[in-house]
Parts: sequence; C-alpha cells; structure tokens
Amino acid sequence: MSSSLDLFSLKGRTAVIIGGTGELCGAMAEGFASAGAHVILVGRDPAKADARLAKIKAAGGKGEFLSCEATNKADLITLRDKILAQHGKIDVLVNGAGVNSATPFFEIAESELDRIISVNIKSVVLGCQVFGEAMVKAGKGSIINLGSESGIVPLSRVFTYSATKAAVHNLSKNLAREWAPNGVRVNTIIPGFFPAEQNRKVLTPERVAQILGKTPMGRFGEAHELIGATLLLASDASSFITGSEIVVDGGFAAKAI
Repeated sequence: MSSSLDLFSLKGRTAVIIGGTGELCGAMAEGFASAGAHVILVGRDPAKADARLAKIKAAGGKGEFLSCEATNKADLITLRDKILAQHGKIDVLVNGAGVNSATPFFEIAESELDRIISVNIKSVVLGCQVFGEAMVKAGKGSIINLGSESGIVPLSRVFTYSATKAAVHNLSKNLAREWAPNGVRVNTIIPGFFPAEQNRKVLTPERVAQILGKTPMGRFGEAHELIGATLLLASDASSFITGSEIVVDGGFAAKAI
C-alpha cells in the first residue's frame, strides 16, 4: 500500500511557472521540484532564474529557464510548443506574473493602467488560453492562478491592482466550470501579505502597522509558506478540488475588528 504522501508527489510531471523568477513563484518552483517535478521558470530575468535554479539543483531538483513575454500570445504559443516538443506534456501551470502601484486614484495615468491590466490579467487570460488548450486536449492538468487578498476585499491605495486580482478570481472560477468535464482543474492561491519586490515600495511604516494590526498571526508571510497550498493544488491530493480559492494570509481575512 502506497503512502498517503504519494498523493502530493509530482514525480515525472512538468510544471510551468510564469513569473517563476519572482520571490513567491520562485519559492513555489522550489517546492514543486522537491516533490519531483521538472520545473520550467518563465520570465525575463536570466540572472534571477539562474540563482533560483542553482538552489533547486543543489537540492537535487530538476529545472530550466525559458524567456517569454507573458502578455504576448505568440510568445506563449512558441513557449508551449517548445515545452511540448521537449517534454511531451504540461501537467501544471502557475500564472504568477504581477505588478503593483500605489498611485492615488485621480493620478493614475493611462500608461500605468494599461501596464497593470496587461501584466496582471491579460497574461493570465492568455496563459490559460494557450496552456489550457493543451491540457484540455490531453484530458488532464492543473492551473493555479495567483490572486490576492485585495481581490476579495478592496484595499486602499492599490486600485488597479485590486481590480485586476478580482478579475483573476472570477476568471478562475469560470474556467474551472468550463474545463472540469475535460479533466482540467483551475484554482486560485490567494496570498496575504508577503513582502516581495512588487509591493515593498508601498510598505511604509504606517502601512506595515495597519497590516500587522489586522493579521492575527502578527507578522508577514514568508515565501516558503506558500509551498504547501500550491503543492496541494498541483498534485493528485486535490483531484476533486476545482474553482476553489485557498487563502494563505495568517488570518487577515478572518479579522474584522
């Protein structure tokens, strides 16, 4: 009889992590690799990818870096076809590209609006279109979209970001419904407050005090604390989970006053 831990194994699977050169998705990639997956970090920063892959390989994992513009469908199709040619299948997709801004609402320029919408929602739509097509044809697959606490309850100062993340949550549920008969699961991971490159600029001392005051655990999350939830969603341990949102936030969403 196999161990229940085998349910969480990703041995022999191919996991594509768009935004894998970032802090949060990079940690997810390490978790996938430790569970046996061949991870493919997708991004635009080879130096960050090399640093992450060095850690993965030092721990005995397998992975590679492929450059791609996640907001360009033609680039994504080329990427998908290259992965399929090399590996024969794509088992897991993480859509984790994201940018943020704390611009006051009346000062948001169209260029900033376009940039955040393009990275945060267009890349997810296109990623699901391109990789989801291959998964639907294969009759299996797990897509994990990166949401946000601000997509559930709008947070001050991050207007466009909050709106795009709410859209990601909605899209994920919609696709989960559409693709369930095809064996493809679509779920959302919702991190609370994890200091990362995209949000450090908005974490003023006053902001930090407000966040921690509403977080029952009284601290920020650490990137490795997302591994458990994403490994669940990527593996057979979640074979009957689709259209779900897993919140990893130290209790932030549970505290009203």
